[in-house]
Amino acid sequence: MSHKVTIVGSGFAALTAARHLRALDGQAEITLVAPRPEFVFLPSLIWLPTGQRQPDDIVRRLDGFFERHHIRYHQASATGLDLGGRLLLTDNGEVENDAILIGTGGRFLKKLPGIEHAITPCEGVESAMRIKMAVDDMEGGSIAFGFSGNPAEPQAMRGGPMFEFLFSIDSLLRKQGRRDRFELVFFSPAPEPGKRLGPKAVKRLLAEMERRDIRTHLGHKLKGFSEDKVTTEGGEFPADLILFMPGMTGNPWFDNTELTRSEGGLLKADAYCRVEDDERVYVAGDSGSFPGPEWMPKQAHMADLQAEAAAKNMHAELNGRKAQATFKAELMCIVDSMDKGMLVTRSEKRNWVLPNSRLWHWSKSLFEKKYLRQYR
Repeated sequence: MSHKVTIVGSGFAALTAARHLRALDGQAEITLVAPRPEFVFLPSLIWLPTGQRQPDDIVRRLDGFFERHHIRYHQASATGLDLGGRLLLTDNGEVENDAILIGTGGRFLKKLPGIEHAITPCEGVESAMRIKMAVDDMEGGSIAFGFSGNPAEPQAMRGGPMFEFLFSIDSLLRKQGRRDRFELVFFSPAPEPGKRLGPKAVKRLLAEMERRDIRTHLGHKLKGFSEDKVTTEGGEFPADLILFMPGMTGNPWFDNTELTRSEGGLLKADAYCRVEDDERVYVAGDSGSFPGPEWMPKQAHMADLQAEAAAKNMHAELNGRKAQATFKAELMCIVDSMDKGMLVTRSEKRNWVLPNSRLWHWSKSLFEKKYLRQYR
C-alpha cells in the first residue's frame, strides 16, 4: 500500500525531506506544494550585491529533480489545513495526505514604523539585487546594517548574514577605491550582536568592525526608520541606505489552521519534528519552534538536520512504528567577507571560531556548488 505524503515548500527543509523520504520509500506518493518549481540557495544571496554571483547562479528549476525522484509538483500557495491535518488547503485546490511536512520558512516581522524604507536582504534574490543597484548608484554617504529578533521567540532570528553583507560591501567599496566616501554603521538592540555564535565570535566580529572603521550603535531599542535615518531610544543617525533583518514569526496561512503555535507564532514542534498535539504533521526549518538550546540557529544546515529526522519519523509512523529519530543542535557557518571568511561552529559540547582566511571563502563556494548539483 502506498502512502500519500504532502510536503509544503521548496526550500532547504522541504527538499531535503523529500529526498530522504524517497530514499526510504520508493512507493510513497509524494506531492510537493509550492508557488514556484524552483530552489534558491539563500546563503549565496550575500554574493549578489558584490557581483560575485548572478541570480541564475543560485536559483535552480526543480523539474528535473521532481522527475528523478518521482515527485508530483502542485503549483500553489498553502492557505490552511483541515480534517486534523489530512487536507491541505491551497489557492489552487485541496491536497489530501496521510502525513504532511511543513517547510514554508518564516515571515519577517515588519512592525517598526518606516520599515518600508529598509531592505530586508534575506527575503530573496530581488532584495539582494536591490542592494546591488543601490550601492552601485551611490557616490557616497551612509549605509546602515542591522538586525533584531522576535522577543517572544529567541531562536527566530537570522543575524549571521547581516555580518556578511556588512563585511562584503565594505570589501567591495575598498576594492573599488571609494570606501573613504562612505560611512558604514552596524546597529542592533542587542549590546552583543551575534551572541548566539558564541562569546569568541562576538569579540572577533566587533574587532573586525573596528579594524574596518565601521561605526557601531548597539544596545538601544529600535524606534523606526525614515528615508535618511535610523532612530533608536539611544538617539538617531543618518542612513542613505538601510539594510535590516527583523526577527521572524510564522507564515500567515498558519492562522487558518488549528496547529499548535509557540509564543512567537511558529509551529511548536517536539524533539521528533512533529507539531505538538497533531497526528502525522511535521515541521522543519524556519517554520518551526524546536526544543533545544537558546542559540540553536535558523539556518540551512539546521533545516537539513531537522528535515532528515522528520522524514525518518514520517516513514516510521506511516508504517506502524514509533518516531525515534532526533536531530543534533548544531550551528555551522562561514561569515564571508567577499574574499575571506571566518568559520564558526557551535554544539552542546564546543564552540570554535577560526580566523579569517581565503580557505573558508573558497570552502563556502565549493559547498554551494556541491549542494546545488543535486538540483540540476
